[in-house]
Amino acid sequence: MIHVRQFALFAASVLLAASAGGAWPAEPAMPRYNAVGLQAEVQREVQNDRLDATLYVELTDTDPAALADTLNKRIGEAMRLAKEAQGVQARSGGNRTFPVYARNNVLEGWRGRAEIRIESRDFEAASRLIGRLQASLQLAGVSFSVSPESRRAVENQLIAGAIAAFKARAEIAKTALGGRGYRLVRLNVGHAQHVPVPRLAMARAAAAPQGGTPPSLEAGFSQVRVTADGTIEILD
Repeated sequence: MIHVRQFALFAASVLLAASAGGAWPAEPAMPRYNAVGLQAEVQREVQNDRLDATLYVELTDTDPAALADTLNKRIGEAMRLAKEAQGVQARSGGNRTFPVYARNNVLEGWRGRAEIRIESRDFEAASRLIGRLQASLQLAGVSFSVSPESRRAVENQLIAGAIAAFKARAEIAKTALGGRGYRLVRLNVGHAQHVPVPRLAMARAAAAPQGGTPPSLEAGFSQVRVTADGTIEILD
């Protein structure tokens, strides 16, 4: 009898807790049938409007302190010139020093490398600055891309087209499956950007003569893409 009374009290407490909580736990959702996953994509070719370039100096010395001092002075002068250029942002890049050994594993000197990186949406100003910097630095490379501001603006314009393309594929799927309609279950809109690096522009820039001649730069184009993928349920 004691066990029965304890069980009765326990059952009563469970009922009271369920009633205080408002409802029993919800039943698991019923599986969806006739579900179809679809993806659509729209794209637009956009003029690259941002330039990124890296210039560097690489020197060797038997005295690591003297080497570091020379590298710092060279990069410091480059940063001073970069700050004078309007419409160009500059920052220091990688800076490292490492030992150089002879074949018999005897230390014979130190090699150091320091970089400066610039970015700009004014290609003419950037080209002039690169030409000036090449008097004392080497050009490691130039790349072009669509700026974040321009990319977001184009993506916003493409969203409606991506959704329309998704709906068109949903209609095709509905017709192919003989449905009377469809219900949208899930839809995600995202973006992907492919930025081709113009090799011709990089080659021309790297081949620019030393001493201040501005390199010839060609920005090229990038494909900005917006995708719409999701799931629909075909209605019988």
